[in-house]
Amino acid sequence: MEVWKLDFEWLRVRHFVKESFNKETLPDLNAVLYSIGMQELALPKTKFSKEEKQDLMHIAICRLLIPDGYYEFEGLDQDGWPHYKVLKPVPVKGVKEQSGFLKEKIVQYFVEEGLIEEASEE
Repeated sequence: MEVWKLDFEWLRVRHFVKESFNKETLPDLNAVLYSIGMQELALPKTKFSKEEKQDLMHIAICRLLIPDGYYEFEGLDQDGWPHYKVLKPVPVKGVKEQSGFLKEKIVQYFVEEGLIEEASEE
């Protein structure tokens, strides 16, 4: 995805999350990952410990990387938390590249889940 398009789509995702959670400011990458983790957890719990919040972001990353074959869903534990199996290592990149990679996967997730419409190429 071209940089300008990714920037545009990422902004659309951030606005969607901001409006969905009725927040005053646009969320950063971690906040969007947290929201995806909550979506994937799908439990009615609303208060999470710091460790659970980190787990939610991990859930989001695993879910985002399933289509590329990095992870596979293993199942839910007794508390209803999803678990994933590593299939291949994620290529280590610099922070900027990792951020762009995750943003692209997040945009794909939001489109695939029907949360935002895919922008036309016009």
